[in-house]
Amino acid sequence: MSKSARQKLKLLYLKDILLRESDEEHPLNAQELIERLSREDIEAERKSIYNDMESLADYGLDMMKLDGRGGGYFVGSRDFELAELKLLVDAVQSAHFITAKKSDQLIKKLSSLASIYDEAKLKRQVYSVNRVKASNESVLYTVDTIHEAIQNNKMVTFDYMMWSVEKKLVSRHPGKKYRVSPVALIWDDEFYYLLGIDAEDGKRKNFRVDKIRDIGMLSENREPEKEGVDIADYSSKVFGMFSGKTESVTVKCPNEKIGIFIDRFGTGISVIKADAKHVRVHTEAVVSDQFFGWLAALGSDVELLGPTPVRQAYIRFLKEQLKNYGV
Repeated sequence: MSKSARQKLKLLYLKDILLRESDEEHPLNAQELIERLSREDIEAERKSIYNDMESLADYGLDMMKLDGRGGGYFVGSRDFELAELKLLVDAVQSAHFITAKKSDQLIKKLSSLASIYDEAKLKRQVYSVNRVKASNESVLYTVDTIHEAIQNNKMVTFDYMMWSVEKKLVSRHPGKKYRVSPVALIWDDEFYYLLGIDAEDGKRKNFRVDKIRDIGMLSENREPEKEGVDIADYSSKVFGMFSGKTESVTVKCPNEKIGIFIDRFGTGISVIKADAKHVRVHTEAVVSDQFFGWLAALGSDVELLGPTPVRQAYIRFLKEQLKNYGV
């Protein structure tokens, strides 16, 4: 590239230099900016630097200036504050559905949005208890395809995987692909799930996105969601994204455990005083073995009162568990 052509790029280089190499504690004076530009084979004079700073401020860059010895120019604020970038880095690093390789790539890109002085602060170790990173490198492509299908009102087809006893992901139905009308993507317990209607039986099902392989968008329009679904409400009722029948349930629990139910089902639950130490909680939940397991884990002082069919199913669930221990 000719020298004259590089001169036209001066403002762009200055913007990059200031965003990456300056902050309130590390201002760059005119001479330092001239030296940085020279490394890019761009000539500059002190007076032109002053004019360039005004141009960058007019453009919308938050240009600040410190006067006196050790002073200079720096960027006051960026698109993302350091605390916001830390939050995003933590989310990427702990997200189960993103592979370790892809996490590193995304964190590197996020770090480039900070100054070089803050970049080191983003190299954080986030501990995610009992979590193993996914191995599906195509997960972002899968998510993008699902979004595109929803926007274009189309069905998707894919192979769905499961873990074998050899600890390998194998096709759940070899030689057969699912055909699904996508409804929404849900992030639950650090996994991405596709909520969709299975074309084979017309039922609403959940599919873990990191277990989806060879996804494609079909030319057929997707089946409409007849009942309608409130995604936030749906997610609070479904346990581990296992399907089941939605039931209105009543649970008796100690006063001090009411927070567990509010955290799970939200503040819309009905809470009625049972006695001085207990309350009855009325809410809706998708009844499944996963729901029963969650309930059992809350302890013997939490009792499922009804409805009767659900209570009886819970008793059968508990008896089956005891059989494994000869009780």
